[in-house]
Amino acid sequence: MNTNVYLVGAGPGDPELITIKGRECIRKADVIIYDYLASPELLKHASAKAELIYVGKKGGDHTLSQDKINALIVRKAASGNIIVRLKGGDPFIFGRGAEEAEQLINQGIAFEIVPGVTSAIAAPAYAGIPLTHRAYNSSVAFITGHEDPAKKETRTNWAALVEGIGTLVFLMGVRNLPKIVANLTANGMPSETPVALVRWGTTNRQHTVVGTLTDIEQRVQAAKLKAPAVIVIGHVVELREQMKWFEDRPLFGKKIVVTRARQQASALSQQLTALGASCLECPTIEVAPPKSQKPLDNALENIESYDWIVFTSVNGVSFFFQRLFEIGLDVRALGHVRTASIGPATAKRLADFGLNSDIVPSAYRAEAVVDAFGKEQTEGCKILLPRAKEARSVLPVELTRMGAQVDEVTVYHTLAVDTARTELLAALKKGAVDLITFTSSSTVKNFHALLPPDKINDFMADVKIASIGPITTETALKLGFEVDITAEEFTIQGLCDTIVQSDIVNDHHD
Repeated sequence: MNTNVYLVGAGPGDPELITIKGRECIRKADVIIYDYLASPELLKHASAKAELIYVGKKGGDHTLSQDKINALIVRKAASGNIIVRLKGGDPFIFGRGAEEAEQLINQGIAFEIVPGVTSAIAAPAYAGIPLTHRAYNSSVAFITGHEDPAKKETRTNWAALVEGIGTLVFLMGVRNLPKIVANLTANGMPSETPVALVRWGTTNRQHTVVGTLTDIEQRVQAAKLKAPAVIVIGHVVELREQMKWFEDRPLFGKKIVVTRARQQASALSQQLTALGASCLECPTIEVAPPKSQKPLDNALENIESYDWIVFTSVNGVSFFFQRLFEIGLDVRALGHVRTASIGPATAKRLADFGLNSDIVPSAYRAEAVVDAFGKEQTEGCKILLPRAKEARSVLPVELTRMGAQVDEVTVYHTLAVDTARTELLAALKKGAVDLITFTSSSTVKNFHALLPPDKINDFMADVKIASIGPITTETALKLGFEVDITAEEFTIQGLCDTIVQSDIVNDHHD
């Protein structure tokens, strides 16, 4: 019998903690039925044709009852499509996955269980709390903090938990914290026993409150901490102070907008995320080939006549070689040509195609290339300049003045996009954005165009701006933006380094 239903654990919140098998199930699914606690980032792996059905449960507010979810899974499975039931954490750790499996068994529907990383272990780990430690305990127990309300009496053996278990981990227990504390103390657990609650564990929203059985209720109330949270009780909580790592990252808790083209946004987002930020990818541009390839084709057909090729961006390199290969040539056609690249990223991309750059100027802007060519014999040289349609004129003008013949050829152009405009404006309106990053003048211009003219000052009042370099900063200033951060090294790494060194690290966003 072919499997067509997969009960997949989505992990605890950090989208990178899903298993490889779980991610592959999402990619091949025809229908995805997903929970409130399953990271929306995981849905980006879904096919564009996949049907996405939300059945989340939040604080007692159920989109669908469990019985209706079970019926939905069975009904969708009857179609013969591949169904993924995407559940937060692990399907079989207080996730009611067993009940869904039972319904599939009753209907004779083949299924697989794809385990996930449960928040019971992940949230404490991200809070710097090891659930086991040889010096502290030899056992750990996972307990539901919210038993089935239909039960006439509790099945939790509180005395056994107090007497025989080293570390207690309660899931779904925030509302019942007073009862948990009362039952444990009533059964002999010392009032000074350490307790920690970890809310939204493994995500940028993680918030940890630490206390003891005596004062944890008051501390949680003072912090206004609500579900979802994992409760850890035991002396291993004492290790948090020296082991906490996730919440100590320099950009933890910061919401940063990435405006790069979607094809390139991930590189910046990954670096910022690794530093603790939560990134909203809002591409304001996309890059595309020019409407006519004829000028580039003419240059490639006469490539032997050029002495130099000057690449000014990673995109310029990528689109140049894409067309080179499309017309049947390869890198051997460039064997006689010397090359210059603006910036190490551009040089690295060129090296991907087997060519080293003869010139990589110390500063990553057109003016520096001109300076570098001052040491070369340019009189009578023929230089090919493949770049964006919207590029600045400094480079061809100055190289021509130095006696070179410059053929400027458009290999790509930027288009304004607004696919994430609604999400962006909602985040700005709520005051949920700390920083906007601009990586080119095009990103600035098109971001500006996304904002309602009469709301720009309101939306940007408490938002800082980080620019990749002085040209981008100049564009932003001309459009009325106040630029707080300009990278000292005009690269993605340089931008991230400058952000970390800025005041934003110490600013707390309410």
